[in-house]
Amino acid sequence: MKKFKVRVNGNEYEVEVEEVGVSTQEPARSSSSPAAQPARPAAPAVKEAPRPAVAAAVASREGSELISAPMPGTLLDVKVQNGDRVSKGQTLMILEAMKMENEILAPHDCTVKEIHAIKGTSVNAGDPLIVLA
Repeated sequence: MKKFKVRVNGNEYEVEVEEVGVSTQEPARSSSSPAAQPARPAAPAVKEAPRPAVAAAVASREGSELISAPMPGTLLDVKVQNGDRVSKGQTLMILEAMKMENEILAPHDCTVKEIHAIKGTSVNAGDPLIVLA
């Protein structure tokens, strides 16, 4: 732990700072005071969520088209069932994202082969929603 005095808006504060996840080598010391140098917060580690195995399996099937979630949100409604014939532009599902209702539309005339998401569930971008044939 290192102690520093920091002045903010004319008020002086004493703070203790602990270095976390740094290398064992000591950084070079500068002649200026630590408070004069701007603190750089460590960038958070961002991990991409693994895609469900279902997406990979569906994508490999011939004659099938996987419709994935275009953005994260909550599935408000599923308008079709397995085996339904749908026409181009027909609403398949309604996805709420950022307080807006987004319609997931059929890209062409086809048949609903599989439904992978149910009403009321939260989905991430890229999650499989429906398979068309």
